[in-house]
Amino acid sequence: MADFLTSTHRAKWIFSPQDLKERYKAANQRARQTLEKYGTTRMEVDLDGSWSYPEPQIDAKDNVEKHSRPKPLKTEEEQLLRAFYEFKIQDVCDAFKFPRKIQATALIYFKRFYLQWSVMEHHPKHIMLTCIYAACKAEENHVSAEELGKGIEQDHQMILNNEMLVLQSVGFDLIVYAPYRAIDGFVSDLEEFLQVNDEQLQMLKDTSETAKVEADKIMLTDAPLLFPPGQLALAALRRSNEVHGILDLESYLLSLMSRQHATHSISELTVSLDAIDSLVSKLQIPTATDMKHVDRKLKSCRDPGSHDKSKKRKHRSKESSNQMHA
Repeated sequence: MADFLTSTHRAKWIFSPQDLKERYKAANQRARQTLEKYGTTRMEVDLDGSWSYPEPQIDAKDNVEKHSRPKPLKTEEEQLLRAFYEFKIQDVCDAFKFPRKIQATALIYFKRFYLQWSVMEHHPKHIMLTCIYAACKAEENHVSAEELGKGIEQDHQMILNNEMLVLQSVGFDLIVYAPYRAIDGFVSDLEEFLQVNDEQLQMLKDTSETAKVEADKIMLTDAPLLFPPGQLALAALRRSNEVHGILDLESYLLSLMSRQHATHSISELTVSLDAIDSLVSKLQIPTATDMKHVDRKLKSCRDPGSHDKSKKRKHRSKESSNQMHA
C-alpha cells in the first residue's frame, strides 16, 4: 500500500479546525443562495455526474412571496443531519457484515462529499448509499448496486446516478487511510516493547479490540478530517487503555517517538490526542425528535411547492465543479 506521508489523503484532506468550519459554512451559504434564486435546493443527478434543478417559475415565485419563504437549514442542523446518516452508514455496513475498512472508507467519502455540497442540495440518504457502494469497489469487496439497494429497500438506480458525482466530489482520491491498520501495527509493536507473556498477550488483544470499537466512535466525529490516522489510532488505544489499564502509554509513546525520530514533542502529541478525545466525548446519537424538526425543514427546502420538472437548467459536470470550488 502507498505511504500515508506521500498520499493525497495527507496532502488534500487534512484540515485545520477553522478551514473545516469555513468549508461547511460556504456549502451552506451556496445552498441558501440557490434557494433564494430557484425556490428550491433540490438537485437531480444524471449518470454522467451532471446535475440540474428546476427553473424558477413566476407563479411559484409569487406564491412564495405571498407566504413565507422556506427556511434553509442552519449549519448546526446540517451537522446534525450528517451525523445521523454517518451512524446509518455504520448500521448498513454492520447489516451487510462489511469489514471495518469499508465502513471507514464510506464514512470518509461521505465526509469529503459534504465539504463540497450542502445536505440541502443532495440528500444524505442517497449519498450515504453511494458512498458505501463506492467504498466496496475501492476496497475490492464488490457488492452490486442492485444487491445493496434491495438489502435496504432503496432504488439501486439512485445509487448509480450519484456514483460519478460522488467520485468527482472527492476528487477521485479513493485511497483513504483509516486508524484500524495503525492500531494493529501499534499492538504488534507493543508486544515487543512490553515483552508480554501469554496472559498479557490476551489482555493486549482485548485492548486492541476495544481500541477498534473506540476508533468506530472516532470515525463519527470530525477527527478523520483533522488528524492523521496514526494519531486517531493512538487516541483509540489510549481510550481503550483506560478500560484495560495494562499499558504505561506515556513510556511507550516516548520510546516510539525516539525510534521514529519524531519532529514533534510528546506534549504536542498529547494535545492532539486530547483534542480527539474531546470530540468523542461530545459525540451524541441524534434522536428521532431531533431529526423530525430537521427533516421537516429539509423537505421544505427541497420541495417548497410544485415545480414544472420539464423545465431544467442543465449544468455539466465541468461547470458544476467550477461552481463548487468558486
